[in-house]
Amino acid sequence: MKFDSSVTKQPRKKRKALAELPLHSKRKLVHAHLSKELRKQLKKRAVALKKGDSVKIMRGRFKKRSGKIVKVNLRRMLVFVEGVVIKKQGGREKPAPIQPSNLMITALEKREERKKQKK
Repeated sequence: MKFDSSVTKQPRKKRKALAELPLHSKRKLVHAHLSKELRKQLKKRAVALKKGDSVKIMRGRFKKRSGKIVKVNLRRMLVFVEGVVIKKQGGREKPAPIQPSNLMITALEKREERKKQKK
């Protein structure tokens, strides 16, 4: 078995490498699993998360809640879903950050609209 000398096992170096990744590389890490219907349609297991996609939260404090993605933060690799908020002590509400691995995509934003946004 060959070993690559440039790859490390040290958690400290892995965390640093992840933090210093360029945004176009982090984009590939912000994926979520598809629902069974979408999986059959697209013949894929996971797709990158985008603003406007409908998701269901599978784990954590907000488990079983659904909503549309309001914002995707690539720098922190977090997703914000509408209706999922944290109540601050002063009474204010703040959107709750959710890790992409804890989400399941239930409906994608229309493909035509996605293409128009790129232009």
